[in-house]
Amino acid sequence: MQLPLPLMKNVVLVGGGHAHALFLRRWAMKPVAGAQVTVINPAPTAPYTGMLPGFIAGHYERDELDIDLVKLARFAGARMVLGAVTNIDRKSKTMTVPGRPPIPYDVCSINVGITSVMTDLPGFGEHAVAAKPLGRFANEWTTFIDGLLQAGTTNAKVAVLGGGVGGCELAMAMRFRLTQIGVTPEVVIIDRSTILKKVGERAKTELRHTLASQSISLIEGAEVREITAAGVIVHDENPDGQLVEADLVVGAAGARPYPWLSDLGLDHHDGFLVIDETLRSRNDRSIFAVGDCAHMAFDPRPKAGVFAVRQAPILKSNVEAVLAGTSLKSFEPQTDYLKLISLGGKVAIADKYNRFAKNAGMWRLKDKIDRDFMAKLGDLPDMEQPPIPKPAVSGLTDHIHGEPPLCGGCGAKVGLDVLQGPLGELPASRRSDVIRLPGDDAALLDMGTTKQVLTTDQLRTFTPDPYRMATIATLHAMGDIWAMGAAPQAVLVTVTLPQLSSKLQEEWLREIMAGTVKALDGSGAEIVGGHTSMGAELAIGYSITGLLEQPAITLAGAQPGQSLILTRPLGSGLLFAGEMQRKARGADIVALLDELERPQGESARILASAGATAMTDVTGFGLAGHLFGMCRESGVQAELILSDIEVFDGAIELAKGGLRSHLHASNAQSVQVIERGATPRAPIVFDPQTAGGFLAAVPADVAGPAVEELRARGDRASVIGSISEGAPSISIR
Repeated sequence: MQLPLPLMKNVVLVGGGHAHALFLRRWAMKPVAGAQVTVINPAPTAPYTGMLPGFIAGHYERDELDIDLVKLARFAGARMVLGAVTNIDRKSKTMTVPGRPPIPYDVCSINVGITSVMTDLPGFGEHAVAAKPLGRFANEWTTFIDGLLQAGTTNAKVAVLGGGVGGCELAMAMRFRLTQIGVTPEVVIIDRSTILKKVGERAKTELRHTLASQSISLIEGAEVREITAAGVIVHDENPDGQLVEADLVVGAAGARPYPWLSDLGLDHHDGFLVIDETLRSRNDRSIFAVGDCAHMAFDPRPKAGVFAVRQAPILKSNVEAVLAGTSLKSFEPQTDYLKLISLGGKVAIADKYNRFAKNAGMWRLKDKIDRDFMAKLGDLPDMEQPPIPKPAVSGLTDHIHGEPPLCGGCGAKVGLDVLQGPLGELPASRRSDVIRLPGDDAALLDMGTTKQVLTTDQLRTFTPDPYRMATIATLHAMGDIWAMGAAPQAVLVTVTLPQLSSKLQEEWLREIMAGTVKALDGSGAEIVGGHTSMGAELAIGYSITGLLEQPAITLAGAQPGQSLILTRPLGSGLLFAGEMQRKARGADIVALLDELERPQGESARILASAGATAMTDVTGFGLAGHLFGMCRESGVQAELILSDIEVFDGAIELAKGGLRSHLHASNAQSVQVIERGATPRAPIVFDPQTAGGFLAAVPADVAGPAVEELRARGDRASVIGSISEGAPSISIR
């Protein structure tokens, strides 16, 4: 039997540019055994350069621009780290991402693109927006258009700094969009030299004619002196300069490297990392650089996305070669490339080898090329699963194909229907200092002068990032302590690592402990020990004690007339299941993880201060399962108002598509609810939650103020229902 192969080396991709996106797709198809890939990017998506003018002109929606890096990383079996690298320590071979431990690498590739931010131009940062990075510019453009529409503005003035192909293309796209929304545009292009120096003469002549026909003004041979709230001040015969009025100023003049690149001690050319024909740095053979941030000293070329796209297969091959110790390939850039320049509307100019064409067909060709590229990175194929060995026991095939894929987090736990039998057979307690609390996840220990709460929890991996996994798993386990009104005291850590080299074992454990320490910060709890083992995959668990200075808040205290408060949205089980099956949007997964990293100790304190008589954290059994436990132990019934329950972005869409977490069916079978009127939101009450919010029964007259206080601290809390007299049951309306 083939055992899981250990991970031995770290490959880190800095930046989510086009070459790295294509690298991830190729890695998924043919990974290098024993290598772990990490992608570091400030955002969960990366905008595609080629479609930006079409978006600006209104031909594409905003989300059509974005490459979903989170989904690509999951497809490639890579971990995604959200953040910006600020330094690379080449001696220790680690990189710095603020807010987390150093990230080690054996092989690194840098693909961070360029910027057109003019830091040396007075007023640019306050009164202008750079065309690159593209994501911010696309968002600023949307805000600008929305502002014009809301204000009912009929005229708008736009100034573009830089008359290269990109600047001219953006000027025409912005003019087209403004006319489409009923705004009369005044667009001007300002260039210190002459425009369109890098296109053929025939294309240049036609583009100048097109700009003139669209009434786009040109100011050439002008030095920009300052950007103000009123517009652009350029040098002329007037000692004070000439003011070019503008409501929006866009910087598209040239390509600038990010400053931190020149501080790495690597060979660079005006800040761009110098690479040889193998795409490696000339003075550090473990670092590659591709795309616009790199300078191909062996065969210099202009900054263009086409080179990054063509570098991707060579990058994948050469990273593989470095890991395996084999020979590397050389990259040979083409001497010229097809430039398809859109003219605002759905017409484009084609320019290559001074050959020229202008028509709607060229725009359709550009549109097809762009859409095909995005489809390659978005429509990811399902990977074939290994066949079931033969012979196999009867029913094995039906079980495997009939069960949803095993989820991570609480979605991987054993269902209540399975637990009830074995747990019900446990012998009665024989110790007077152990207080059994039926239905609660934690134990209450009578220590004489004080009472202590004890809980334990363990999670199967739901993110391939050990640091983030540990942070959330810690807070998840702390939920039982906080829910009973206790103050966390001592923590034991239990870690199961996958097969790793000893070097990676140390690195992963360092990240896990750093995440645990981060989660415990300010809680008063201390790590006192733990246990490690090796297994098939990463799992992290905690045993935690807490001290009680007042009676424990348990499931048994809910009273008729009380309101039910939930402090956190539902849907984490759906989203984790959706990410595993590459059906969830990366941005929704990142937003979920960000929320789950927020400690909830203060939330529990607010609810206790509001007079909560019953409280629990909503985890594996879902809202319905945990609420029914409260009803059963308190001898009451509950009503939920489905429309008042907050849900994480993207979860309802996944539910409508028929997706369910692995534990959903068990949760639904274990609790019978009475639903008044079918709704697509109904399945959310059975969804297992990881690090879920608190469900509390509080006096109705204080529920409103308590929710306001919770929301003031950042909780997405709401009153979701009420408690009444009756046999234990749940109704939904």
